[in-house]
Amino acid sequence: MVSVLSTKKLSSSQKNLLLNSGIGLVEYDAIKIDFIDFETKINSEDNLIFTSKNGVKAFLDNYKSTVLPENLHIFCVGTKTKEYLESQKWEVLEFADYSKDLSEIIVRKYADRNFKFFCGTSRRDELPSVLKEKNISLEEIEVYTTGLNKKNFDQDFDGIMFFSPSGIESYLNLNELNVETCFCIGRTTASAIKNKNIPIVLATTPSIENVIVQVVKHYK
Repeated sequence: MVSVLSTKKLSSSQKNLLLNSGIGLVEYDAIKIDFIDFETKINSEDNLIFTSKNGVKAFLDNYKSTVLPENLHIFCVGTKTKEYLESQKWEVLEFADYSKDLSEIIVRKYADRNFKFFCGTSRRDELPSVLKEKNISLEEIEVYTTGLNKKNFDQDFDGIMFFSPSGIESYLNLNELNVETCFCIGRTTASAIKNKNIPIVLATTPSIENVIVQVVKHYK
């Protein structure tokens, strides 16, 4: 039986996509998230940037006893981030699959605005670098930490599913990549695999479900 490792614990429906296809699954959370207390005033019609669902959750946790102003302008990266924001009754003004793409939208359409970027301590440089280069006002606010959940695996896997560069860093801390096929949620994640001999399959859209679809297609 083909076996794959997921570096993120999956929902029941996500697991069933693999198991119903006869693919064995081992799962764990390669990273752990802790929220950070922070202070910043949120004003009506502020322009807020989120590049992860964790950033949104940390933001909401920090303001759970506060009534937030209406008419906030929300910019975000990732389908899951957008869906979660909308589940909280927030309207997303602009959305992109990748940080670089969102930064290009902001430069093209909103260069005269001031932005607040709610991010993790291990955030990528693409978006803030582009905005700062174009002299667009950006306040970066760290709202969560990303820790490595290091775990050694004695068994071999046919494939490994990776969902972030931090997940790859965590896995490689106590393990090696040899001949396993790496299924990556996006280009940024795939770029963290330095061994160019490792076979990599990219999701066609950056979502957990699409990573799983690629696994099923690859082995079936």
